[in-house]
Amino acid sequence: MKYIVILCDGMADDMLEELDGRTPLEAARTPNMDRLAKTAEIGMVRTVPEGMAPGSDTANLSVIGYDPKKYYSGRSPLEALSIGAEMGADDVSFRCNLVTLSEDGDCYEDRVILDHSSGEISTEDAAVLLEALKEEFGSGQEAERPCYTKGYDFYAGTSYRHLLIWHHGRVMELTAPHDILTRRIGEYLPSDPVLRDMMARSYDILKDHPINVKRRAEGKNPANSAWFWGAGTRPALTSFEEKNGVRGAMISAVDLLKGIAVGAGMHNITVEGANGGLNTNYRGKGEAAVKALTEDGYDFVYVHIEAPDEMGHQGSIADKTASIGYIDEQVIGPVADALEKAGVDFRMLVMPDHPTPVHVRTHTADPVPYMLYDSTAPAQGMESYSEKTGKETGIFEEEGCRLIDRLLQR
Repeated sequence: MKYIVILCDGMADDMLEELDGRTPLEAARTPNMDRLAKTAEIGMVRTVPEGMAPGSDTANLSVIGYDPKKYYSGRSPLEALSIGAEMGADDVSFRCNLVTLSEDGDCYEDRVILDHSSGEISTEDAAVLLEALKEEFGSGQEAERPCYTKGYDFYAGTSYRHLLIWHHGRVMELTAPHDILTRRIGEYLPSDPVLRDMMARSYDILKDHPINVKRRAEGKNPANSAWFWGAGTRPALTSFEEKNGVRGAMISAVDLLKGIAVGAGMHNITVEGANGGLNTNYRGKGEAAVKALTEDGYDFVYVHIEAPDEMGHQGSIADKTASIGYIDEQVIGPVADALEKAGVDFRMLVMPDHPTPVHVRTHTADPVPYMLYDSTAPAQGMESYSEKTGKETGIFEEEGCRLIDRLLQR
């Protein structure tokens, strides 16, 4: 038996008037999900434990089988594992988003956050902008740094997602930029004076950078400020293979998921053209998953697809609905067909990690629907897979980290 998770980040949503009372999952064209639903277990699961912030970090840890209450030490430390940033026991890492702020007026605190992803800026453009920050704040030898930035290191990640390490630092509560879209930033800035000043100075460094001049001319959002959040200390995950008895691989364009894989001793599979956006290489991810399971000796593959979450943050009903259709057409259908053609018995878990409702434009902690398909099981399912059918079955898993036991038949 082979096992595969198709994790559709942020896919769950609310019933929308614009979709005649349907959710984007219900409105999307999903013939492959609906075909599998007819012989699948469908239910609801709470992926974010009570009292914890709803995020892809805690939720994906749950789905992979790690109780966030035990294993979670912050979001950015998981990304640090992926990037290869070395962290000491008393170092603190921060996510460093490149965001778009409003540009009217002179006061940094009065600016409004318009886009947490700077229009899904490319990794290549973002790396140039991050280098400008490193040149200003110092990098390499401590002696070359401005005095007050000694002990801080920037690391380039993917797209708008980057990293700051504060050596011998302290953890503090900071606000995720996607939680405060369209709001004045002043009350959400760090209380720490160095972090706050670096953010304010980053605006002066980046706003007229040639990359951003070019982006404005092309009608794109400028990446005109750094935004620090997601502080945490070095994580310690147990081996996925030792814990579950199966050899696992991760397919994702997002450093967070790659970092979880590194911490869990799973293999990261890189797919060309996978970028974490709406126009990612969906088909390539599915093909890589099939190859890993049928040719490369892996028992378990976790395919993470970021697009529905990004479209939820952008508040785009049409694009979120389209992204779900792309996943159905280019990932779920081809993977199931290829495994069946290869004569492989498999169990496939399809689900979001958390909701990212388009009208809220950020994560919520509500339970999400899951579909667990077994290629060897008799017909027992529903006519379709959605938030509605997930609730109708009455099946509910309170602890998300135990869902993997259902997948692995334990």
